[in-house]
Amino acid sequence: MMPGRNNRMVAGLLAVAAAALWMFAIGGCAPAPTPASASHANAASGAETVGAATETATRAAAPAPDAAALVITGGETFTIESRVLGETRRINVLVPTVYGQKIDEAMPVLYMPDGGMDEDFLHIAGLVQVLVNNAGIRPHIVVGIENTQRRRDLTGPTEIEEDKKIAPVVGGSASFRRFLREELMPQVRARYRTTGEAAIMGESLAGLFVVECFMREPELFSSCIAIDPSLWWNGEGLVKEAAARRWRDVDVRGQERTLSIVCSGEPTIAEPAARMARAMSGSGGVAFEFAQMPEESHATIYHPAAIRALRKALAPPASR
Repeated sequence: MMPGRNNRMVAGLLAVAAAALWMFAIGGCAPAPTPASASHANAASGAETVGAATETATRAAAPAPDAAALVITGGETFTIESRVLGETRRINVLVPTVYGQKIDEAMPVLYMPDGGMDEDFLHIAGLVQVLVNNAGIRPHIVVGIENTQRRRDLTGPTEIEEDKKIAPVVGGSASFRRFLREELMPQVRARYRTTGEAAIMGESLAGLFVVECFMREPELFSSCIAIDPSLWWNGEGLVKEAAARRWRDVDVRGQERTLSIVCSGEPTIAEPAARMARAMSGSGGVAFEFAQMPEESHATIYHPAAIRALRKALAPPASR
């Protein structure tokens, strides 16, 4: 049981309870974690290799026997039989309200990897609902993608042998992004009243995936929020690519695109993030935001950084 995961789950549950969003039900609509999700939790409970060094893993899911009994007001779970990935994927959704009152208009969508009920969905959904109640952000539908093989889906190819040791299979980010683009996003548009705007947020390896999405397909998401991204991956390959790229030539089809990176004081995270910030400075074709929270560690940053990033990236028009 890891302190970072516990802190985030407790904070998320408190936020939701404060807004009176949760109700308890036995055998409710939120299903129990799948065996694949459980295996991810076990695999993540060890140590992750970071370059030549190791750091304590912070992605281990805390045991949450009651998570399946939590029902979100305005939320649901559905599954997709993915042809792209060749497996069933479970999706958790929050459609926010304003103090329990339905929002009768189309909303943008916030996608989040690590979106299982025993991962990060509860605390991010709670933050979004509280911020919507307080008019701190524009209402966004939250779509959480539960993991099956996290380290496969959230990493790109790597030439670093130490990277390859973190999981039996790595380098599947292109397929995972194709799953989002071709299967999940059309499903979400068909099921819910959405605008054409989409955002994505993730932490650690999910933050790495967010940065990669921004660089590979900048038209896919209007706002990309990466918290403590694992930019050390593949010898800082994305950082080097950013430094060599002509950002003014990025085709975003006339739409504003924003990449926000928030990092803790962990040197293996903060130093590559700072180099990315320097590489992105003065990028004319896109908006880039970089913030440091040196008082936080990799285990504690997600919740406080998420509040900060959501308020800025998803702020109501008058607050921008």
